[in-house]
Amino acid sequence: MFYYLLKPFTKEESLSCLNKYVREWFESNFKDLTPPQYYSFKLISEKKNLLITAPTGSGKTLSGFLSVISYLFDLSLKNELKDEVYCIYVSPLKALNNDIKKNLEIPLQEIYKKIKESNKEAKEIRIAIRTGDVPPHEKQKQLRNPPQILVTTPESLAIMLNSPKFSEKLKSVEFLIIDEIHELANNKRGVHLSLSVERLADIANKEFVRIGLGATLHPLEEAARFLVGLNEKGEFRDCYIVDVSWEKGYDLKVLSPVDDLIYTPDEKIEEETYKLLDRIIKKNKTTLIFTNTRSGTERVVFNLKKKFKYTDDEIAAHHGSLSREIRLEVEDKLKRGELKAVVCSTSLELGIDIGYISTVVQLGSPKSITRAIQRIGRSGHRFGDTSVGRIIVMNRDDLVECSIMLYYAKKRMLDSFSTPKNCLDILAQHVVGMAINKKWNVDDALKLIRRSYPYMNLSKETFIKVLKYLAGHYVELKDRKVYGKIWYDESDQMFGRRGKYIRTIYMLNIGTIPDEVAIDVFLLPEKKWIGNIEEEFLMRLKKGDVFVLGGKTYKFSHSKNMRCYVERVENLAPTIPPWFSEMLPLNFDLAMRIGEFRRKVCDRIKNNQEFFDIIDKLPADSKSKKAMYKYLIEQYLYAGVIPNDKLILIEKTQDFEGRKLLIFHTLVGRRTNDALSRIFAIIIAKRFETDVGTIISDNGFALLIPKEIFNLINEKEISDIINQACNENVENLLKEHLRYTEIMKRKFRHNSTRSFLVLRNYKGYKISVNKQQLNSQTILEAIEKIDPEFPIIEETLREIMEDIMDVPKAKEILRRIKSKDIEYLVKEFPIPTPFSHVMITFGEADIVLMKDRRKKLKELHEAILKKLNLSDEELLKSINIATK
Repeated sequence: MFYYLLKPFTKEESLSCLNKYVREWFESNFKDLTPPQYYSFKLISEKKNLLITAPTGSGKTLSGFLSVISYLFDLSLKNELKDEVYCIYVSPLKALNNDIKKNLEIPLQEIYKKIKESNKEAKEIRIAIRTGDVPPHEKQKQLRNPPQILVTTPESLAIMLNSPKFSEKLKSVEFLIIDEIHELANNKRGVHLSLSVERLADIANKEFVRIGLGATLHPLEEAARFLVGLNEKGEFRDCYIVDVSWEKGYDLKVLSPVDDLIYTPDEKIEEETYKLLDRIIKKNKTTLIFTNTRSGTERVVFNLKKKFKYTDDEIAAHHGSLSREIRLEVEDKLKRGELKAVVCSTSLELGIDIGYISTVVQLGSPKSITRAIQRIGRSGHRFGDTSVGRIIVMNRDDLVECSIMLYYAKKRMLDSFSTPKNCLDILAQHVVGMAINKKWNVDDALKLIRRSYPYMNLSKETFIKVLKYLAGHYVELKDRKVYGKIWYDESDQMFGRRGKYIRTIYMLNIGTIPDEVAIDVFLLPEKKWIGNIEEEFLMRLKKGDVFVLGGKTYKFSHSKNMRCYVERVENLAPTIPPWFSEMLPLNFDLAMRIGEFRRKVCDRIKNNQEFFDIIDKLPADSKSKKAMYKYLIEQYLYAGVIPNDKLILIEKTQDFEGRKLLIFHTLVGRRTNDALSRIFAIIIAKRFETDVGTIISDNGFALLIPKEIFNLINEKEISDIINQACNENVENLLKEHLRYTEIMKRKFRHNSTRSFLVLRNYKGYKISVNKQQLNSQTILEAIEKIDPEFPIIEETLREIMEDIMDVPKAKEILRRIKSKDIEYLVKEFPIPTPFSHVMITFGEADIVLMKDRRKKLKELHEAILKKLNLSDEELLKSINIATK
């Protein structure tokens, strides 16, 4: 059962449950409790499972720890405290772990000092970190003198469960604290942790208190399910849920650097953007600036230094490609208040202590309400402070998106997340870990696994398939040097470890984060090396995709192992920007809210009513509001419709390069559009026996149709194609298509290494990513012939369709089209509609081609105004009248 706590305990109720000396220490250091502390002290002291969502800087850490510390001092004063681990703290970040240790050592020392001053005998409480960075001698020391509080990461916890000596020290565990739970519950690291937690409960042979901490969680019950899992009866364990996330005040606004984002020259937009940034930096003590890419981070730092003479001591970059030493130096300078500004990509999103930030600036859309709040919440770090956030936007789609985002952020409405289910690669890894510890009965093992929320519905049939793979029952794989890691006896339904090296293999290959490398790009036909791209980028490429490298355009042909082969193309617009792999996808919930906003505007215009009041409610500056108003008017005047959450516009058109386009205005986010675009492209390709290219964005997708086919696709044909899509088994259609794609090859390797099908380390030797890819490709080809439903193939397809794309949401959209809950309208246009412009020039959104892109946007816009027989000034006049 889940219990929502609406009323806090009193101050006395909260403090009276603490140990005398712990209470004295707290009252001498803090005037009052923070909102999460009003709930947590008493509940944790009563050993209740608890999920707390509260803003950054609200005393969450102490909320989770103080009752635990109180319990440990109670034991210590009674001389009952053992040299064993009582509390395990898990966070996704090693840097956060270091912070936690530092922040807890002081209260532990000060409370101990108070006890000594009272002439009482007590044992000191030790706290230690155990991660991959901790040297072996320190780990040996922990074995001799285990800490009562252990700070670790998900990966290190899994390793500890299979450490014969140290796992014995975990049997006394009474409390588990999972911090930044929102960063774990929606991905495979969290799935991995969830199984580790159930294995820990099995080793301890008892229930322990589970405490989850997070700043941005929705829905809360999904996070609670992830945290507590299920009991022996198959029911969710009890959990108390505390939501004080909106105790914090927010000052939010969208800013446009110029009055007109179409006709203002590039140089002017860039100049005004940097002037705006400079004004914000100078006005504030410390400013944190988020970009959406690492290259963007470097560019912003370079330009701020160049234009405004900021020094290295005033401004710095922080992102994952920089060395750990540089990142730590920047973090320390921030904490000491020595920097005026830090520019980062995603690396400072999470709760490491970076001191006091006055204002957060986001350049471009962060693509989700939750992420916006997470980032903006880094400012006003002290409890009771207001978080100040500004989003600076460069195009009209982002203006609308970010304004709606901040409008709903102010209404306290976050985007939802979900936990991946039945990940078979993670399951395989844990089954090997379980087998190393002891012999298992299949049903007993399955019971334990099903206590983990992501595996609660795992079928026995699927579990047996995983056991058979791990036991080497696929004899043909032995030819590929894939041997059994466990033994499995089908007759008595038992399994256990096989071979003396399996513990070493497990310890050296554990984890969920795959190895990634740069991919060399070669020009055909001469196979000349021309540069490299990220593997993550290659994974997204489809045959025929056009992208930019070194300022030139290339068409993707194929890849082999860690090489990418391309053909040079002239006068072809790119379909994918170089930073596509780094781009954050628009959240589906936020997309629906933008669609609803568009619908309200469309209804007003259809009824000949003014709509500026709808825009005026949005947290944006006057420049942004005027630009949005103009954008929406243009779309309606030219297209006669504004596509929205209930109406899909399908436009048949061509761009100035002569590309024939079928554009679907499906505002559902890139993950869902990725699935929808593939479904429609496959159907059209089969129907007309032709190649179909795609351009995918958050606001829709465009299909690039060969000229000879384009005229055959009339309104009736499009209706037939949509009917086919609505009645198709889209999973089977996509599975058939995905088997031969780059994304399948790369993701199969990731899942192969996670499930020990392909090893990353063997007997202490690191196997190169190139060799891993070669091995996994050979194995994939062999397995396709043996068993197309092999567990790791099934998991790869599941991950692509559910975690990378969003096929469930795509099916929901198709179902709503079929039931006519969503209507569609097919229209032919000589020039693409205004809402298409950003989408079809999407591939050119790169520093090198930004001027070309702006020029094309301007040309498209001028052509629209010509068709409307309106000048830009006349459109502006109509806005001025409407805004009075």
